[in-house]
Amino acid sequence: MTDHYDSHDGAPAEDAGRPDTEHGMTRRQLLRHAGWFGGAVVLTVAGGEVVSHIAGSRDAHAATATGAGAAAAGNGELRFVQVSDSHIGFQGPANTDVVGSFAEAIKQVNALGFRPDFVMHSGDLTHLSTAGQFDQVKQMMTGLRTDRVFTVPGEHDSVGDAGRTYRRTFGMGTLGDGWYSFDTHGVHFIALVNTLSLEKLGHLGNDQIDFVSKDLAGLPSDTPIVVFSHIPLFAMYPQWGWSTDDALKVISLLRRFSSVTCLNGHVHQLFTKTEGNITFHSATTTAYPLPKPGRAPAPTPQVVPARQLKEALGIRSVGYRQGDRELAVKDQRLV
Repeated sequence: MTDHYDSHDGAPAEDAGRPDTEHGMTRRQLLRHAGWFGGAVVLTVAGGEVVSHIAGSRDAHAATATGAGAAAAGNGELRFVQVSDSHIGFQGPANTDVVGSFAEAIKQVNALGFRPDFVMHSGDLTHLSTAGQFDQVKQMMTGLRTDRVFTVPGEHDSVGDAGRTYRRTFGMGTLGDGWYSFDTHGVHFIALVNTLSLEKLGHLGNDQIDFVSKDLAGLPSDTPIVVFSHIPLFAMYPQWGWSTDDALKVISLLRRFSSVTCLNGHVHQLFTKTEGNITFHSATTTAYPLPKPGRAPAPTPQVVPARQLKEALGIRSVGYRQGDRELAVKDQRLV
């Protein structure tokens, strides 16, 4: 078992919430989860290697010049991009222009040197889940040069209305509270929702776990599996809610597969953990950084010098070539 994380330090900003509903986020829950954001990450699977980079880094440019990043479209390789935690609507000193930084992330995706098969936004698209904020994110993402855009909701996308506004904008064709699966290039993808029914930790619920069980039942064990969620499916730092209380029920269903990659946002920093056949990758954010686990009283937005902010933000590209065992994950900074 291996762990690795990389993040940046800073100081807090503001948060707000809406009234309670039956399953919506309460103000207390929103404050408890206020520091969770993600970033754009480009993931590529090639040569049987998972590579992770932050957008704009020297290593990232080298990767796109040679190897997986330079592969031409149509050669059978799957390449997609993960972006996360854009928090459109946030106002605070940690980032006074989240729209601008998200626009920069989109520009970075479009400059990768290849056309991603799809882009996944892994949650907290908005800060307060208003219809206007969702419409703004949707309009911005039409500028992505890709064939398809997928999303999963974050807790900030469920404020006060149990995610109904999110699902009206992004949930067409999904099941239950917004979960779904799809296949491409020999890889099976599952998109989960663990940001409703929050007390402290993320939660999937029996209906969704039953969906996963039935969804995986007919797949051979050598099928590569990629799982998207907003909150981590592993116990990254439960004291801050950076975990999912019933995730082990899904993890047990994934154990029989030879290669499983779980990608999440929420924690606004890079973190990798491997347990047997399952590798977990937390993404950075396009909004603003959070402290490393335990380095602050709470996961509140961190203020860093303006020149350092883009170094804390980024995107992720992922690639996969049929016949390989693993995905190649590459994270890039917005610099």
